[in-house]
Amino acid sequence: QVQLVESGGGLVQAGGSLILSCVVSGSIPSIIATGWYRQAPGKQRELVATVTSDGRTNYADSVKGRFTISRDDAKKAVYLSMNSLKPEDTAVYYCNVKSLIITVRTYDYWGQGTQVTVSS
Repeated sequence: QVQLVESGGGLVQAGGSLILSCVVSGSIPSIIATGWYRQAPGKQRELVATVTSDGRTNYADSVKGRFTISRDDAKKAVYLSMNSLKPEDTAVYYCNVKSLIITVRTYDYWGQGTQVTVSS
């Protein structure tokens, strides 16, 4: 059974840093991308950063230059390094793995989420 387990969230002051980790247990075939999404209270879940299987990264405009996504395939882990945090970064952060099922159909695996709170 596949599980995505996030860690590293917490309370930090504005301007501070955090590193989120996500470790995948179980086997996921045909991974095309891994990434981080977040959801703030009263808002929809939004993409933060993704990295494709061939190493291409994509970031939300709001985090470019501050956040860095990386992965360690040997450890089956993906990380999100967050610097210069702002109160508006406060949200529950979710790890995501996107798997190719058939041709253009994909399946999303999600972690349980980790809370990040940035105080002003």
